[in-house]
Amino acid sequence: MKITIRLNGEPRELAAGSSVAALVASLDLTKGRVAVERNREIVPMSAWDEAALADGDEVEIVHFVGGGQDDSWTVAGRTFNSRLIVGTGKYKDYAQNAAAAEASGAEIVTVAVRRVNLTDKSQPLLTDYVKPDRFTYLPNTAGCFTADDALRTLRLAREAGGWTLVKLEVLADQKTLFPDVIETIRATEVLVKEGFDVMVYTSDDPVVARRLEDAGAAAIMPLGAPIGSGLGIQNRVNIRLIVEQCKVPVLVDAGVGTASDAAIAMELGCDGVLMNTAIAEAKDPVRMARAMKAAVEAGRDAYLAGRMPVRRYADPSSPLAGLI
Repeated sequence: MKITIRLNGEPRELAAGSSVAALVASLDLTKGRVAVERNREIVPMSAWDEAALADGDEVEIVHFVGGGQDDSWTVAGRTFNSRLIVGTGKYKDYAQNAAAAEASGAEIVTVAVRRVNLTDKSQPLLTDYVKPDRFTYLPNTAGCFTADDALRTLRLAREAGGWTLVKLEVLADQKTLFPDVIETIRATEVLVKEGFDVMVYTSDDPVVARRLEDAGAAAIMPLGAPIGSGLGIQNRVNIRLIVEQCKVPVLVDAGVGTASDAAIAMELGCDGVLMNTAIAEAKDPVRMARAMKAAVEAGRDAYLAGRMPVRRYADPSSPLAGLI
C-alpha cells in the first residue's frame, strides 16, 4: 500500500507506515546535517524512528548552503523561486491542469476571470484542483480588447479574491492577438494609480517596454511570438535589449513551443517565462511541464555561467603545436 506526501513542495509516493528516518535514509541524506519539518512542526532527530508519515503530510527537509546561492526573483515585493509561470487554459480537465502545474514546479499560475456558471453548479471549479493556497493566482485580462474592459476585469478580480498582483493584456485583434500598446499603456497608468501591481504583456519593442516601465509596470512581458503559435522567440535582439534596459523583471510571454525556446529566453537574461499552450497542447502535458522546468533551470544556469564568445572561424580545443 502506498501513501503520497508532499516533500519540499513536490508529491512523492512512499510505502505506508514509512518513518521520517526511513525517508531520510532513502534520500541518502546524512543524519545530523538536515532538519525535518512535518506539517509545519519540527520533528526532533531523536523521534525520527517513531515518527510515521501519513497520506497527505507536508514534509520539508532543509540543510545549510553557502551564502549567495539563492537565485530567487522578486516582483512587486513578492519573492519566488521558480522562474516558470504556467497558465490554466486548454487542458482536457482540471485534474490534468493540476498535475502539469505540479510537475512544472511553478509557484504562479495565470487565471482568467469569467462569469459564474449559474445553470449547472455541479461543474468542477479550478480552485478545487489548482489550489490558491498552493499557487499564487495571477488574474489576467485574456480576451480584453480595450483598456476599459481590462480595467473592469481586474477590478472584479480584486473584489473577488483581493488580488493586486495582476497580468494585463489588451489585445489589438483576434487574428494575431498582438497587444494594443496604446490601450495597454493607458490601462497600466490607471491600474498603477489604483494600487495594482501590474505585470504587462506587450510587444517586443524596447521603446514600448520603456514607456510601460515609466508608467509603473511591475514587470515587462514581451511576446516571443504570437500567442499560442509555438514559433519560439522570433526576435532575440529586441528581447535582449529589453532585458538590458529594464530595472523591473522581464519575462517572455507567448510563443514558446518547446523546451529549447524556454531555455533560450533564460539564456537571454530574462527573469522568467510564462507559457500555457506549449504545455497544455503537448501530447503528454505533465511530461512537457517537467521538460519546461528543466529547460528554464538550465537556461538560467547557462546565463549565469556566461557563454563562450561567438567566433567567425574555428578555434581548436587542443593545441596544434607539438604534433607528431
